[in-house]
Amino acid sequence: MKVFVTGATGFIGSATVEELIKAGHQVTGLARSDKAAQALAAAGARAHRGDVTDLASLRSGVAAADGVVHTAFIHDFSKFKENCEIDRRAVEAMGEALAGSKRPLVVTSGTGLLAPGRLAVEKDRQASGPNAVPRVATEEAVDKVAEKGVNVSVVRFPPSVHGRGDHGFVPMLIAMAREKGVSAYVGEGANRWAAVHRLDAGRAFRLALEKAAPGARYHAIGEEGIAFRQIAETIGKHLGLPVKGLAPDEAAAHFGWFAHFASLDAPASSKWTQETLGWRPTGPGLIADMEGAGLPAHELREAGYFGG
Repeated sequence: MKVFVTGATGFIGSATVEELIKAGHQVTGLARSDKAAQALAAAGARAHRGDVTDLASLRSGVAAADGVVHTAFIHDFSKFKENCEIDRRAVEAMGEALAGSKRPLVVTSGTGLLAPGRLAVEKDRQASGPNAVPRVATEEAVDKVAEKGVNVSVVRFPPSVHGRGDHGFVPMLIAMAREKGVSAYVGEGANRWAAVHRLDAGRAFRLALEKAAPGARYHAIGEEGIAFRQIAETIGKHLGLPVKGLAPDEAAAHFGWFAHFASLDAPASSKWTQETLGWRPTGPGLIADMEGAGLPAHELREAGYFGG
């Protein structure tokens, strides 16, 4: 299959490209720069110049493909709502380019917005409306193109997608702990984050593309829920810092915009996904990954958690 991948040099996208090529697919990745194009060539993929704000480049990339995997997202939280709307337009543009065909489109979303306080499952839907979290724009766009007959499905990811090269929420927490001199959690720290290893995430994308079930929501969840306090304690141990529980009204001052995520209780299940796709997570868990999972010291430094 000729597969067009957005975000192809990103943390999850690069794992997806590797998985697709290993399975015999021909991959073309969206590249914003010469550096990205070179990285794609080194991985054995072709480059298609453009970015997610260039809808013409997206449409032409889709036109030459048998299937599409959309992993790109602009992770600038100072412009979060704007970036969510950019993602909406990107999904709609790619969907329009696929209309009238059976070619699959697989889109990235998240589990954290689904069912705070209870185990989220694949049939859950994100709340819409004027007070909804802006990230719902992506799945709203998915539903819109699905109504037009596009073969679109969704792979949802947890708050932590971890592994070597992680630059997501856990490294943010580590940097915050270094800056503040304390590794903190909110309340008792019993709120839970689901997690998955990036290589397992890439395999989930590949299987979702190959199965191509219109309208399906899949959960790339390796661990259903890790207590946030355990994450904070692991950070404190490795940095030699005190670990402290904060009252809810202290969280905003300590975590800033991240307070919502530090308080998030978002366990999630992948039972249906595993049964449907035959997907089994095999990578190390989040805490094991943070601990180094047996890596030698020089490789642990490269992993970017505590040695970087």
